[in-house]
Amino acid sequence: MSTTDNEKPCSKIEHNMNNRELAEDSPDQAAAPAAGGDQRTPRIRELNDRLRSEGRGGIIHMTNGIAALGLPTVNAMFQAIAVFDAFTPDNDPWSEHDCAVMEVEGNRVIWKIDYYDRSRTYLSTDPSDPKVTVRVMTVMLAEEY
Repeated sequence: MSTTDNEKPCSKIEHNMNNRELAEDSPDQAAAPAAGGDQRTPRIRELNDRLRSEGRGGIIHMTNGIAALGLPTVNAMFQAIAVFDAFTPDNDPWSEHDCAVMEVEGNRVIWKIDYYDRSRTYLSTDPSDPKVTVRVMTVMLAEEY
């Protein structure tokens, strides 16, 4: 498993913590992000790590491309994601452990955690608060992105 230094797809994937553009009809559209963003980052990281490494505290989706690789390969991918700790400023610019690109058994894999409100209709107003946030981790082949 490895990442490619010259590519930074996680920094290219929209980061919903810093991009609070909600749908026009969102009831939270006028709500400002909660205060204390710097204090929230360690909690967001902890919750993301729990979902990624333990499969707890959110929903995990895999794409059809991942599922088609078969159970042994899927298991290897999820194990590699669970133990991944090679976070750097290049692949984790917000220090939230919310995205990475990896190679597992010859397959280039992207995983990304997004933060939604409890209805999963809009972005969460506070990703550090599990009472108002549903974490969704998507695991896909890079060519599916």
